[in-house]
Amino acid sequence: MEPEPIEPASGGPLNEEHYRELLTATNQIRPIRRASRVAAFNGWTAAVIAAISLPFAFFGLDGLAITIGLTTVSAMEFLGRRKLLKLEPSAASWLGWNQVGFLSLIIAYCLWMLLGEPPNISANPELSQLLGANGQQLYETLNVAVYGSVIVLSVIFQGGNAIYYFTRRKYLVAYHQQTPQWVREFFRVISVA
Repeated sequence: MEPEPIEPASGGPLNEEHYRELLTATNQIRPIRRASRVAAFNGWTAAVIAAISLPFAFFGLDGLAITIGLTTVSAMEFLGRRKLLKLEPSAASWLGWNQVGFLSLIIAYCLWMLLGEPPNISANPELSQLLGANGQQLYETLNVAVYGSVIVLSVIFQGGNAIYYFTRRKYLVAYHQQTPQWVREFFRVISVA
């Protein structure tokens, strides 16, 4: 789609070609701006979950590790978002690898819970009475189902986010290759503001 010609203000420093270059660059960075909104959502989601997990950090090393891991993922997501807004080509890879790291943390935690000491239903007599004679087996099956589902959903969500971020790199590279230096400098300045 060819952009409509823009009439420059009389005596202004920009001509029609300048306006066309600005419009083209604006269209090129739309996918990057969308990715920055995804990064903001992911960063805030991880931050909220880290805040919710903070009380558990005081009851054991596993709670502390989870809180530190989620806080790190959140901080890296916000840093990657800032790099995206500065239109740095490395930002897409940064965010993609952050999601891969997050996925690795989730899978490690789930496997640790699955392969560690099996949950003992006798520690909860009410639940043991409710589930009956096969309660321990049912409890273990539910445990596998829950952590298995978390792994599958995380592969879909974090894996999908990683692929999404990695594919944003082509837009950043194209922007840097096809956009005049003065337009890149303009967008760099306004992204800081």
